[in-house]
Amino acid sequence: MSRQLLHSATFVRAVRKVVEKDSRLAKGLIKTLMQLEEDAFHPSLRTHKLKGRLADRWACSAGYDLRVLFRFVVHEEVEAILLLTVGGHEEVY
Repeated sequence: MSRQLLHSATFVRAVRKVVEKDSRLAKGLIKTLMQLEEDAFHPSLRTHKLKGRLADRWACSAGYDLRVLFRFVVHEEVEAILLLTVGGHEEVY
């Protein structure tokens, strides 16, 4: 099921930071976002619901140590994905 991706300001800043740190990650991140938009539960993304203080959020893998945090939301009466942040495992959890 295809869903629209919505970018939070925090997500945009985090992407800039990640790409500035290592520009090679940009290609993989773009591929991950395209897959997330097409099928949020594709096995390659390893999508999982978070627990504890992040219980209302989901995460998927965008590479070895790169994670994308997001929430499922309703936008203009359809289900969408609000991208919250991206970064290394220790940065986003």
